Amino acid sequence: MSTPTAAPPDDPLLARKNSSTPSVAAAGLAKEPGCKKGSSDLLYAIEDNPSWCECIIFGFQHYLAMVGGTISIPIIISSYLCLEESNPARGVLVSTIIFMSGVITFLQATFGVRLPIIQGGNFSFLIPTIALLTTTHAPCDALPLANMTQAEREEAWQVRMREVQGSIAMSALFQVAVGFTGLIGLLLTWITPLAIVSTVSLVGLSLFDVASKQGSGHWGIYLLTLGLLILMSQHMRDVRVPVPFYERGKGFVMVKCQPFRTTSFLIAIFITWAVCGILTMSGTLPEGSAARTDLTMPMVARAPWFYVPYPGQFGMPTTSVAGTLGMLAGVLASIIESVGDYYACARISGAPMPPTHAINRGIGTEGIGCMIAGLWGTGNGTTSYSGNIGILGITKVASRRVVQVSAIIMIVCGVFGKMGAFFVTIPEPIIAAVFTIKFAMITAMGLSTLQFVDLSSSRNLFILGFSIFFGLSLPKWMQDHGDAISTGAPLFDQTVMVLLQTSMFVGGFLGFLLDNTIPGTDEERGLVAWKEKLQTSAEGGDDVINTCYDLPFGMGLIKRAKWMRYIPFCPRYKGISKDILPSCRKSNKKATST
Repeated sequence: MSTPTAAPPDDPLLARKNSSTPSVAAAGLAKEPGCKKGSSDLLYAIEDNPSWCECIIFGFQHYLAMVGGTISIPIIISSYLCLEESNPARGVLVSTIIFMSGVITFLQATFGVRLPIIQGGNFSFLIPTIALLTTTHAPCDALPLANMTQAEREEAWQVRMREVQGSIAMSALFQVAVGFTGLIGLLLTWITPLAIVSTVSLVGLSLFDVASKQGSGHWGIYLLTLGLLILMSQHMRDVRVPVPFYERGKGFVMVKCQPFRTTSFLIAIFITWAVCGILTMSGTLPEGSAARTDLTMPMVARAPWFYVPYPGQFGMPTTSVAGTLGMLAGVLASIIESVGDYYACARISGAPMPPTHAINRGIGTEGIGCMIAGLWGTGNGTTSYSGNIGILGITKVASRRVVQVSAIIMIVCGVFGKMGAFFVTIPEPIIAAVFTIKFAMITAMGLSTLQFVDLSSSRNLFILGFSIFFGLSLPKWMQDHGDAISTGAPLFDQTVMVLLQTSMFVGGFLGFLLDNTIPGTDEERGLVAWKEKLQTSAEGGDDVINTCYDLPFGMGLIKRAKWMRYIPFCPRYKGISKDILPSCRKSNKKATST
């Protein structure tokens, strides 16, 4: 599925506006951002409502862009849960995470930050999840699956899933508290750019072995998928393809689209998936090859046509101190990434910068999303998807209604059990290639925060290099020496082991500690530009402009009640940053160079 782009002058959708469309940056830096069409060159602004047909087309585009990355998470987790290839529970996990992504997307777009942001599976939880499963449970290879009954096999993986569920739900309480109490503003004064770089970049860097392990199942298919992904997403992203498009009053007309810019991942996956299918049917691939498409066909046959996920479907969630603290590292990384996504989404969609109350409400809603995702049994949390934010700039459609329709599409697709099971038939080498690109982009997103930092400073280079290198080295050593911590207190030993095996916790903590203790000027540390970015939203702004961040109902009562100005997630709340955030100008005068 492709969507008309903003570039071609013969695009009938853009012809209705009778104006040329500027670049994404130009749209994001409009002088008079607003909630509806006006000075902006967007086809649809946040509060505009396209026709139902357009909503479905644009909404399905968002679904296609997020589903590839989202379904890859339960596929990774399945191998650590000791789930057999033919077990239909793999399809249930996929259906559940798609279903819950739709529910949380609808909550976020309607009641949360109210920006057109898609919510999906969170890669930040993968590292602590893998650390938890490999530390607190016996390896899957050690289980005598051949001698176990069906009930024993089910219990073997469900007991692991229940601990993951409970740990994610408990850690999400911290995100809920940080958001709805307004503490996110205070935390961001201590979480500096160098701490962000080491935390977010290690989310991607530390997962390289997961991609290489699954890619090694068939290097040929892995490299073919990787080559197609690079070719289509980078070299062919500006290639225009004529596609028939229906326009009211004119019927079907040919529209020049750029399908490789928005759906390159799916096109590459479908091509290599088809190649694997042909090689499987022709017998070219040997029995048991990881590239065969028939490995999970028994699972598809056993999967139900319809399945509605429900809380506790794998039993009552359990939790542990080690699991909860480990998942907190994923929560912190998710908070940092989501705040950046809110600013990026506002810029690209031509909206005013999100005020403090919208950020607080967005982070709190994401916390609620992680809680219910954990309780429902996705094996993961949810977060905002940066890739879908880029689609807003390409399609020039920033309508909140489109994202809400996309959420409904996810919910509908999630209840079709066969559909969830069908996606699991994608061979592991193909998924590994997608991981490689996704993890590389996450790493790059973390490193992009260095734009605020003075990279000519030896102080900054030391903090950056040491936190990343040690953040990779120590967890790797801890994984190979599971008995390194032995104090006689099993709970303490288990907690420390999980934390020290989580790269983003180790690297992020070192970046946070060193950057806040080693002397350096605010300009050198990047705090001047960083705080200016944060304070852009903290000062609130014009009430008329910021109406797109108002709640969908009850605003009359909220505006009449003066006491609501003190509620951090209330639209009348203007923030506490002026009292809490240190003044850049004052601190700059006192700072001395090292």
